[in-house]
Amino acid sequence: MIKNTAASVKTALKKIADPERAKVLSGYFKTGAGEYGEGDIFIGIKTDQSRKVIKEHPRLTLSEIKKLIYGKVHEHRSAGWGILVNQYLKGDEKTKKKNYKFYLENCKQANNWDLVDCSAPNLVGGYLMDHPGEKKTLYRLARSDNLWQRRIAIMATFPFIKRGKFEDTFKIAEILLNDQHDLIHKAVGWMLREVGKIDQKQEEVFLRKYCRRMPRTMLRYAIEKFDPEKRKFYMEKY
Repeated sequence: MIKNTAASVKTALKKIADPERAKVLSGYFKTGAGEYGEGDIFIGIKTDQSRKVIKEHPRLTLSEIKKLIYGKVHEHRSAGWGILVNQYLKGDEKTKKKNYKFYLENCKQANNWDLVDCSAPNLVGGYLMDHPGEKKTLYRLARSDNLWQRRIAIMATFPFIKRGKFEDTFKIAEILLNDQHDLIHKAVGWMLREVGKIDQKQEEVFLRKYCRRMPRTMLRYAIEKFDPEKRKFYMEKY
């Protein structure tokens, strides 16, 4: 019988660790000096392998999850956030609220783009879809000095977009227009592109107003699904 503890999760991951893959991941996630993932440690776990371990440990307490997300190993943190997300999705209202608050209290440990992207849409966006009175949290995060909290803010609007609600995405995108980090440019452009998949006209209203102010990467991501002629139009306006 599998024990639902942080230690058992770490043991399971260690058994399937791949040192060669770890080297590749360390480069991909920019762990070098001065890079956004500086000092992060990888042990080389494939996504499907990690998901299997996460599913095998569904009942970790928050205190055990905390041991994982505050670990030095990237895959430990990833597993911790994955377990928290699964508990949120399957939980009752009390569990959802508890997990949402836990996430906000510890979200600086979602400290790489993949950790944000796999957690923020559900744990923040999903909760705020059902509790719109608390959406001020998004704007606090968007104005944070912490890179990952800013990315959480825009990525958390993904569930809104899927339901055809774009207002918060546009407002947060406007706040982040002058952000200096490439990872924010990519995330904002991505969410604008998702808006366009549902309602390109609304995306273009935003683009016509702000495309000249956008970082080039943000604009490229935002117009990626446009037809070639329209992409050329916006790039020429840049």
